[in-house]
Amino acid sequence: MPEMITPETKVAKLLEAYPELEDVLIALAPAFDKLRNPVLRKSVAKVATLRQAAKVGGVSLAEMINVLREKAGISERLVVEEGASGPGDRPNWAVRENVSGSLDARPMLEEGQHPLGQVLAALGELGPGEIFELTAPFTPVPLIDVVKTKGYEAWWFEEGPELVKVYIRSAGSEDSGSDLTELK
Repeated sequence: MPEMITPETKVAKLLEAYPELEDVLIALAPAFDKLRNPVLRKSVAKVATLRQAAKVGGVSLAEMINVLREKAGISERLVVEEGASGPGDRPNWAVRENVSGSLDARPMLEEGQHPLGQVLAALGELGPGEIFELTAPFTPVPLIDVVKTKGYEAWWFEEGPELVKVYIRSAGSEDSGSDLTELK
């Protein structure tokens, strides 16, 4: 039975069931061209859902899901909740001066490696009020979702083309303030 296409469908499962949809995904968002890298496809695509991929690609989730469903021959359109589109205003704690550790994940991702293990190890070393800065070529929504489930807060911004900075700190650290916006 073919894979259903919903916001929670993993990208790798989608492409296993419907390999012809790879070009459709790339047409929807050029950032998805990285899916052609077989190593990234085996790592990031296995954990990333279509909901997360839409955020990374800056694409409407509803449009992406329904275009994929149509191209896969599924005539029933799905009503999709879009959710938050970004991290909102910079929280008080997300300042460069508080960065105590950092990782530029771009070389790792180019080699098809996933930085999650290194990020989690570094987060375990953070002291009160310290933040970790992750640099990536795209918004690493699956990684952000994982660190949030482990009790961290995250905020990100696009510093330039293929240059995203993610600030991460322990949830409940001092000065969380009401301006903190969580990623959804």
